[in-house]
Amino acid sequence: MGNRLKDKVAIITGAGSVGPGWGNGRAAAWRFAQEGAKVFAVDLNPSALESTVELVRAEGGEITPFTADVTKASEVSKLVEACIATYGRVDILMNNVGGSHKGGPVDLSEQDWDKQIDFNLKSAFLMCKYVLPHMAEQQSGAIVNVSSTSGIRWTGSAQVAYASSKAGVIQLSRVVAIEYASLNIRCNAVIPGQLHTPMVETRLAGQRAGGDVEKLLQQRQARIPLPFMGDGRDTANAALFLASDEARFITGTELIVDGGMVARCS
Repeated sequence: MGNRLKDKVAIITGAGSVGPGWGNGRAAAWRFAQEGAKVFAVDLNPSALESTVELVRAEGGEITPFTADVTKASEVSKLVEACIATYGRVDILMNNVGGSHKGGPVDLSEQDWDKQIDFNLKSAFLMCKYVLPHMAEQQSGAIVNVSSTSGIRWTGSAQVAYASSKAGVIQLSRVVAIEYASLNIRCNAVIPGQLHTPMVETRLAGQRAGGDVEKLLQQRQARIPLPFMGDGRDTANAALFLASDEARFITGTELIVDGGMVARCS
């Protein structure tokens, strides 16, 4: 156990996982707790949180699971108040909820467009809306929003709503960073790309490779200059740095975690 986040209270959304392995939220909860944070772990699916809670508590970390739909203001308000009631404050917010849906502007339905914007962008907006007043009262805080390389470049398939919403997450982060800088509240974005998370098996392979997981992994690896594919732990470590006091002079920027893919193709 470390102390980079000692005595800090961290809300992490999407802290469960859609399957076995290292999703971004699960890995972040584990790493933040390892470094001394008290983790308030939020997910829509309570069963998805079970493995995360077990993982953290097995190492002596502190974690409180909470079930909520972060696309709904009433539930976001309740979860933030529950965190305050449990721990008395919020020092770190990691907005990690997200997912993709294939389709360009012609073939994607309006309903699926709306769902993607709500899921990937509105969720981060609502969490900031209800957490920021508490951070402002403390005059301190760190927000880390999880975007995607799809928000800054083409990544191999038409997913216009996902790409647009993730680009929105980046600009949301910049606006929050500048508006709240005078109150010593920082806001940054992590931009992961082509990671091997549980979502590859449960969702992406069916969307892009006819269910062939190995084929999809090979396609993704071919875009990465480094000779291996990262996973949720790499996102978590980037978020840990940005949430910690080591990044005290960093705000309004993005940290790309993609093995060099964007650098090669930009």
